[in-house]
Amino acid sequence: MVSAADRAKGPARSSVWLDDKRDRSRRQAQPAGLDRAKIVEATVRLLDSEGAARFSMRRLAAELDVTAMSVYWYVDTKDDLLELALDSVFATVRVPDASPPQEWREQLRALAATYRAALVRHPWASSLIGTFLNIGPHSMAFARSVQQVVHNTGLPPQGQRGALAAVLQFVYGFGTVEGHFIQRCRTAGMTQDEFVRQAMATVEAEPSLRGNFENMADVMEAHGAETVPQMRDQDFDCALELLMAGIEAMVAREGARPEATGPGGRAGD
Repeated sequence: MVSAADRAKGPARSSVWLDDKRDRSRRQAQPAGLDRAKIVEATVRLLDSEGAARFSMRRLAAELDVTAMSVYWYVDTKDDLLELALDSVFATVRVPDASPPQEWREQLRALAATYRAALVRHPWASSLIGTFLNIGPHSMAFARSVQQVVHNTGLPPQGQRGALAAVLQFVYGFGTVEGHFIQRCRTAGMTQDEFVRQAMATVEAEPSLRGNFENMADVMEAHGAETVPQMRDQDFDCALELLMAGIEAMVAREGARPEATGPGGRAGD
């Protein structure tokens, strides 16, 4: 068993996917019907409802109506369980067929939309993405798909790295802020529109802040959106289009042409 202290000594080398943890058969004394998949499912459910700060192995055991030691038969540490939960989030990210290189724009839109949706549904996942190696099977499938789509753009290798960073960091940041805002609205027992209206009313009532937000209503009206989620969708689509326009401009500048190969491959392979 890998202790938490040992894992802390070498976090860059530690991963549930590298520790040769094969699925363990249930001992006779273990609760009937308990397995790793059910434990991970319950973990995600708890993280979604209560957040990462309140999550504990004891709380998970209570949710499953078992002892904490029963859970530790299937995972060695809490970190292992969080890493498994994170990969299960990436399992919900639908990966498009990236084989037609000329359709990279539609492929990138689809990947960005599904990645954003996963971050919004699971706000706790954002902090874990930068914590673990993210080498689970679903995380890697997502990474390979994004790499292939960016390769399809025709950018040279150095440009592909920059495009990956621009797109992934944009969606990560947008989805993280959106997910946390929606979670805060739910905690406050308000819709997003109600929360924004109350916030704007509070700011407008403060003389020192009023001038900074005096045109907020005009900005929202200019969007042509009736709700905060609609306005956010428009902003997301516009920002993504700007990124793709930048990719197209760089491809044109470099004189590159899309190739129907894998990342790093040769034409015709």
